[in-house]
Amino acid sequence: MTRECDDKSPVKPYISTGMLSLSNMIGRRATGFVIFAILAAAFLAAPAHAEPYATDWAGNSDQTQLRLVSAVSGAGDLEELRLGLQFRMQPGWKVYWRSAGTTGYPPEVDWSQSAGIEDVEFLWPAPFRFKIFGIEAVGYKEEVVFPLNARLAQSGEAVSVRAEVTYLTCKDICIPGEAILALDIPAGPADATPFAALIDRYRASVPVSAEPVGVSVEQAVFKAVEDAVSLRVAIKSDRPLFGPDLFAEGPPIAFFEDPQVRLSRDGRYAVITLLGIGATPDEVAASPMLGTLVTPDLAVEQSIGPELVDRFPPLPPEFEEALNPSIGSLWAILGLALLGGLILNLMPCVLPVLSLKLLSVLGHGGRENTGVRLGFLASVAGIVTSFMVLAAALAGLKAGGASIGWGIQFQQPVFLAIMVVVVTLFACNLFGLFEITLPSRLNNLMALDTGPKHDHHHSLGGHFLTGIFATLLATPCSAPFLGTAVGFAFARGTAEIFMVFGALGLGLSLPYLLVAAFPGIATRLPRPGKWMVGMKRFLGVLLAATGLWLVTVIAVEAGVETAAGIAIAAVLIGVVLALRHMEGLRLGRHAGKVAALLAAVIIAAPLLAPGVPVNDAQTLDDSVWRPFDQAEIRRLVADGNTVLVDVTADWCLTCQVNKAAVLNRNPVAGILESGEVVAMKADWTRPSQEIADYLASYGRYGIPFNAVYGPGAPDGLVLSEILVTDNILAAFEKAGGATGMAAK
Repeated sequence: MTRECDDKSPVKPYISTGMLSLSNMIGRRATGFVIFAILAAAFLAAPAHAEPYATDWAGNSDQTQLRLVSAVSGAGDLEELRLGLQFRMQPGWKVYWRSAGTTGYPPEVDWSQSAGIEDVEFLWPAPFRFKIFGIEAVGYKEEVVFPLNARLAQSGEAVSVRAEVTYLTCKDICIPGEAILALDIPAGPADATPFAALIDRYRASVPVSAEPVGVSVEQAVFKAVEDAVSLRVAIKSDRPLFGPDLFAEGPPIAFFEDPQVRLSRDGRYAVITLLGIGATPDEVAASPMLGTLVTPDLAVEQSIGPELVDRFPPLPPEFEEALNPSIGSLWAILGLALLGGLILNLMPCVLPVLSLKLLSVLGHGGRENTGVRLGFLASVAGIVTSFMVLAAALAGLKAGGASIGWGIQFQQPVFLAIMVVVVTLFACNLFGLFEITLPSRLNNLMALDTGPKHDHHHSLGGHFLTGIFATLLATPCSAPFLGTAVGFAFARGTAEIFMVFGALGLGLSLPYLLVAAFPGIATRLPRPGKWMVGMKRFLGVLLAATGLWLVTVIAVEAGVETAAGIAIAAVLIGVVLALRHMEGLRLGRHAGKVAALLAAVIIAAPLLAPGVPVNDAQTLDDSVWRPFDQAEIRRLVADGNTVLVDVTADWCLTCQVNKAAVLNRNPVAGILESGEVVAMKADWTRPSQEIADYLASYGRYGIPFNAVYGPGAPDGLVLSEILVTDNILAAFEKAGGATGMAAK
């Protein structure tokens, strides 16, 4: 039975009333939601004013943004306002200095729409050099504030600042930008704003006149060089100059590239040579020139006014004496080189050849004194010859204008691959997989005995090769006194390079000469026997580990795939040579040829590999270490920070020992992790002109190199090659005051 709902039924009026109430409720809420949405949209659409006393950010947040900021809250009774044009760049993006380079252009500002301002002085903080599309340029990265001095038309009145800015920002591409910035400064009190310190920080890096701070140009000359000009400036300073860079500005069409710097040992005399492109000598001579000298703690500028010459004249006598110490100093340097070469025998870099040194001594048990002497003298000949070859190569590179340094051969993957082949063959020989044989005439000449009683280690040829091998593996790292001697040699001429390297080779040879002078040290040892076989295999394992280390360095420089292929080929050499001892195997009869082919593959692999981009290869250990930036050191020190710079490389074993024994252990590690000291890592595993120039500014051409900077030591405190915790803490204290005390 159903109930009908007609118009008189009480159900329908109830439903109608309920629906009306629901409709009204929804309508009110919908109306409220619409109003809220409109207000929210209006709020979001309105430009967000980030902070008072600053305009909104303009530009592209993915590249570069800019704004105007004020150091004061009101015009007060000032005649000049301190403002700042702040640029904020994303990683990799740059903006340009006033002399931008062969590409790009600096920021330009039109102030004509401003009210209450007569003129604006635009100041340029000290810049840094970088490359865009492989072309050198000058500018800024991450952030820069251009200080502005706005001269008021009438003191005490409100000011309306209107800036129409055009600029260029570059990374992999260059993008022009425009922005209109408007900032109103009321007529109230001229109190300092939160931006005052920011503007003052960049104002402090604006170059000042050179003479009041004790810097002067003693000589400036330039000459024609093909389609360019070469400018040489001799600078004298009352304070030591650290890592100086000179920016020369002359004709608008000219640009002077990255300079070559010769710095005296005390840092007070600098001879800087720059190559200028884009202008003729007559155009340079007719244009006034301005030089801006920049170091991490100094920025000065001075008119240069160079003289046009056919050839560079001699330097002033005081420069010659400062840059080229007297012969008395040369004898002292040779003494340091001899001592440095001797100490090099104890450095971790020489540990890979410990096996060969031990074998050289152990294998002479019971032999005649004459044979022992000749063997060790042959090793000395190999060492000294190797140092002379290195000296000739480095002198040639220097004469060609290339950057040189101690151990730079380890920056070349091909050299590392050759060393992998040599280490592999030496290890296989120690494992007894093959014996080195030479043609009969050479055998007789070098007294090479390949009989069952002797191996190549008892031949003059074997000892000579051992000396060469020891030298090659001993050169990736520096040692106390060695850095000073090498720096002296590289700062002088070819003759000094040969003399210093000869002394280094003699120093490294002193242990061998000791045994040659007193052969009883070796002859009184037990005669070689079965125990010698086990010893050789153990020492072969050490050499195999050395080969593995070389492969890891190749992985950084040429890529993991290339390194893996080289490692596999090296292992196959050992396998193929082992097959020679298995009878009936056809491959065994051709093992030498196959091993030679594999060796050729190893050496050719880095040449055929695509390589690793520099940014990918030079990675940091962890968040504690930041990338090396020489210009950033000055800014950090100006802000009151203490900075530790560690120049290191994967091929530098002494560097790794310093890291494991000191830098990565408390209390030093704790200080770096806390941020009390800024840790900056310069990775020299691969060639870097910036790092090479930084080392050269201290007269150093090898690593490890460590220095500490701070308000108490803006020029840097150079530490010993072998780091000691107490010395680092003392440097922290001297450079930064409270930091060192806190560390203790």
